[in-house]
Amino acid sequence: MVSKICGIGAGYVGGCTLSVIAYHCPKIQVTVVDISENVIDQWNSDILPIYEPGLEDIVKAVRGKNLFFSTDIDKAIDEAELIFISVDTPTKKYGIGQGRAPNMANLEAAARKVANVSRSPKVVVEKSTVPIKASETIASILNSAARANGWNRSSDGDAKSSGLQRSVVLSNPEFLAEGTAVENLMHPDRILIGGDEASDCGRLAIEMLRSIYLHWVDAGRILVMSTWSSELSKLAANAFLAQRISSINAISAICEKTGADIRDVARAIGSDSRIGPHFLKASLGFGGSCFRKDILNLVYISECLNLNEVASYWYSVLQMNEFQHSRFCRQIISKFNNTLTGKRIAIFGFSFKADTHDTRESQAILVCNSLLEERAIVAIYDPKALPHQIRTDLLSLQHADVVDKQVVVCSTALEAVKGAYAIVICTEWEEFKM
Repeated sequence: MVSKICGIGAGYVGGCTLSVIAYHCPKIQVTVVDISENVIDQWNSDILPIYEPGLEDIVKAVRGKNLFFSTDIDKAIDEAELIFISVDTPTKKYGIGQGRAPNMANLEAAARKVANVSRSPKVVVEKSTVPIKASETIASILNSAARANGWNRSSDGDAKSSGLQRSVVLSNPEFLAEGTAVENLMHPDRILIGGDEASDCGRLAIEMLRSIYLHWVDAGRILVMSTWSSELSKLAANAFLAQRISSINAISAICEKTGADIRDVARAIGSDSRIGPHFLKASLGFGGSCFRKDILNLVYISECLNLNEVASYWYSVLQMNEFQHSRFCRQIISKFNNTLTGKRIAIFGFSFKADTHDTRESQAILVCNSLLEERAIVAIYDPKALPHQIRTDLLSLQHADVVDKQVVVCSTALEAVKGAYAIVICTEWEEFKM
């Protein structure tokens, strides 16, 4: 049913997802495109632009056979029947919704590119995390261009065996955890497909996407629903996971004041079958590019719907996360009688979690910044985080002269601890465990 797929966006989600699809669907040509020549060059090299366990083997197995990485965006779009859009939707930094709403500029630009290049109807799949009803915006862009180009049919009619009568937008959110993304893709808990089951074109588009996943996913794990439900489910899932982290961290603060052991409490809570053991480990708090952004998106949606109590509830999850970080930093500083000037502190781990090089929204950034404010010397070691990225992250919060004088990026853990007054473990890499 589908012979060619195009994936717009060769980042973390697009690169991993399309590589696994190509691996399981050898008869489908999969082309991942991006405007960055550097990123595409890395995907075509021996050193991939992202680190993810198992990804390198999958890419090498199918690259050049039915998986291709290219900057020829127009050709890939024109030839494909189905197009995944996996572009960044960061939180807006300006205008209405600043600091809460997602910036849809990249998504809309991708949709307009598809609209301008396409000479036939396409199935466009939202992989990017988007607010509710984003699919309507994309559909409007596609169908306006189709009418202008003269090949749009406004009526569904009967879906022809040769393809669609009009372009269709589906929601197919990703549920990847960095560090286990390949495992998540190979053995997903569920696949969500959001679309319009009431129309012939909608049903055909859903079946086209569903047929791809059926190559390796059990039919019972593929859940079909409305587009809006699918879009909201992604935000809700991340909000619930972040909520659990903030909840156990809140309990950990009580434990420290009372002498209770958070590990015992977490074990007791997790033994309840209604709750389960996942995401019940007290920590510095959550980081990464998704949780904070998606909760802010949910807060903004709630505010726009005049659900202020709902907005406050979800915002409190972020406030608890910030409290946990601040509390941790205060404890470190107090251990040295509030005097850290010139003292070397070893930082183990800078990525936001183990088994990834991704440092976005890492709690280690905030810990290092607090220590730098106290004029400590920070010696950082992470097995995968890139030295230039560590420096860039710290420069976003500190002046260059502070970073130059007080930050040492080390190539080994032993180098980091040499002369250190303390070791702060910010990321649970396996090599740091006793």
